[in-house]
Formats: sequence, structure tokens, C-alpha cells
Amino acid sequence: MSNEDHRPEPPRAPEHRLRRELPQEVPVPATGTARAPDEEQEPGSALSGRGRLVKALWPPRVTRAQLIVALLLFGLGFGLAVQVASNSDGGSALRGARQEDLVRILDELDDRTQRLQDEKQGLEHQRSELENSSDRAEEARKQTAEKERQLGILAGTVAAQGPGITMTIEDTKGTVQADMLLDAIQELRAAGAEAIQVNGVRVVADTYLSDSGKSVSVDGNKISQPYRFKVIGKPQDLEPALNIPGGVVQTLEKEQATVTVERSTKIVVDALRAAKQPDYARSSPQ
Repeated sequence: MSNEDHRPEPPRAPEHRLRRELPQEVPVPATGTARAPDEEQEPGSALSGRGRLVKALWPPRVTRAQLIVALLLFGLGFGLAVQVASNSDGGSALRGARQEDLVRILDELDDRTQRLQDEKQGLEHQRSELENSSDRAEEARKQTAEKERQLGILAGTVAAQGPGITMTIEDTKGTVQADMLLDAIQELRAAGAEAIQVNGVRVVADTYLSDSGKSVSVDGNKISQPYRFKVIGKPQDLEPALNIPGGVVQTLEKEQATVTVERSTKIVVDALRAAKQPDYARSSPQ
């Protein structure tokens, strides 16, 4: 056997792997124009991609919310368009105006501003006058009420309270007479007494006292001992006025009566007199 018989065979070329992995070529139709895969379907098959798109978009499906939003957007756009057009017309009118017209317009605006400013100042002045008038009227009402209260205290038609004294006269012998009590009232008035009450009877300017047996009557009201005086005034002036030598206290003690005077920071005079309507006298503006 020769050497040629034992020569090894050359290796076979490997089959091209890429060629084997590619799909088989699709023959081109005879018409020469390739069709898309979606267009090659049979008439009775499913809808094509374009058909599905058209079917999805028509007829349109509009909800109520979308319709409302669309109407609002339309109205907003229309309003903006009208506003822009109006501003454009006004601006173009002013741009096209003459210099004399512009000066006249500015003068009219200045005059109107001045008139409005004057009207504002006038209204503010009226408001101030009304406020001051209201304050004066309120102050006048307060003064009138205070004056009425003071006159009511003097006339005995309203109750009163304040610092003062309480004087108690015990007449066990029955020797105290009306004129002695009247002297005590006069002495208290001279010392600055503003309100006096004797055993539940209010003492006023026209009060009178009279003897009634072994007791005393005040304005026709019979009172019995002990005689208790409630007096509103300055205690430092009222008590010394009663205790002066030869004064009220010494006179009553000579009649064997016992007199006690006590100071107090609060004396209540609550006995009232009925207000009398004068028959002839009337108030005068002067």
C-alpha cells in the first residue's frame, strides 16, 4: 500500500450556521408589489389595523364631564377673545387720537378725581359731625339723668346711700317735743346733710313736725320713740355739729333723753315721698 493510500482526508468545511438559521425566502408575488401582512387577509377574516383604529375613534364616545369641560373652555376662550378685541379697540382709539384730545381727556380725569376727593372729604366731615353730635347728645343725656337723680334725692322721690351718721334718741320720760327734733334737723342741714330719714319718714324741704300727745308727728305721720335719724353727709362735720356746747345733744340730755351718735361709711335712706305735680308752675326755657 502506498503512502497516498494512508494520507488522511482533508477536513470538511463546516456548514454555514447563519445560513441555516435564516428563514426561507418568501417568493415575491408575480404582480411585483409587496403587500403588508395586514392587507393580505381574506375578506372574511378579522379587521385590519386601520379598520380597528377607525372603529375605535368613530363614532366618538363623549361623557358628560368632557362635554362640560369643553363648553367651559369654549366660553373662556370666547371671553378672552372679546376682552382682547375690546382692549385693542380702546388702545387703537387712543393711539389714533390727536394731542389736543389726549390733553382734554387727561384734564377731565383730573377734574373727576378732584371732585371725588372733595366729595370724600365732605362725607368724612359729615361723619365727624354726626359722631360729635352723637357724643354730645349722649353726654347731655348722662348729665340730665345725673341731675334728675340729684333732684330726686333732694325731693325725696329716690333712695340714696352714702357715708353719714345714725342718731338715736331714747325718750323714756316723754319730754322730747317736736321743736327739739326740728332743731336737730336744722342743725344737721346746716352741717351739710344731704338726705335725712326719721323713723321711716323722709325729711324734705317742706317737712313739718308737730306734737301728738307724748309723741311727735312728722308730716302728719305719728312716730314713737326711740327716734332714729339716718343722715347722709360727711360724718366729720355732722357729729361735731350735734355735740357743740349748748347744741342738740346737750339740750336733749337736759330733758333726760339718751342720745347716741354713730358714724358709718354706708347709710341707706330708702323712705320715699310721692312726687307732686305742680298745679300752676311750669318749666321755663330761661
